[in-house]
Amino acid sequence: MGSVGTAAPNTDCKLVDPATGDELGPNQEGEVCVRGPQIMRGYLNNPEATARTIDSDNWLHTGDIGYADEDGHFFIVDRVKELIKYKGFQVAPAELEAILLTHPAVADAAVIPCHDDEAGEVPKAFVVAKQETSPEAIMDFVAERVAPHKKIRELEFIEQIPKSLSGKILRRVLIEKERAKGPHRMGANT
Repeated sequence: MGSVGTAAPNTDCKLVDPATGDELGPNQEGEVCVRGPQIMRGYLNNPEATARTIDSDNWLHTGDIGYADEDGHFFIVDRVKELIKYKGFQVAPAELEAILLTHPAVADAAVIPCHDDEAGEVPKAFVVAKQETSPEAIMDFVAERVAPHKKIRELEFIEQIPKSLSGKILRRVLIEKERAKGPHRMGANT
C-alpha cells in the first residue's frame, strides 16, 4: 500500500502525487496526507474548502511536500503551492535552493517559478554571490546534480533575498517583482 505509515496511535500517513492523487512509495516526494480521529472535521460553513482539504476517504491533504524513508520516517521538504510546474513535472524550489547553497560562490539563494510559453513554468534562481562567478557556472553546477527537468533555466544576482523576521524566504516578493518586469525572457540575467 505504498508509503502508508502510522505517525501516532490511530493515525495514518501517506504520500500522494499532488497532480494525480496516486499513492507513492518510499523515497518518492509527494503530498503528505494524514487520517485519524484528531484531524478537523472541516471548515465551519465552508463545504468547498473542506472538500479541497479532506477527501472522501477522510485523508487530510496537508499541503506539505515530503517523502518517507524505508523505515517509515517522514521528511517535509516544501509546500505544494510552492511547486514549479515544468512540462508536467513538479519541481520543489527548496530542493534547488539547498543545492545552490552548496556552491562556494553562493551566499544565499531563492528559487521561484517563471512563466514560460512552452514549459508552463521554469525555475528561476535569485542568488546573492559571495565571490566572483557567472550565472552559467552556477546553473551548470546545479544541472550536474539534478534531473533535466529540475535545471535552473534563468538566474539573476541580487543584493539580498527577501525574508520574513523568522527567516522564511518571501518568494511572493520575488514573484511580484518578476511579474512587474513584463513578459518572461529566457536565459541568464545578471
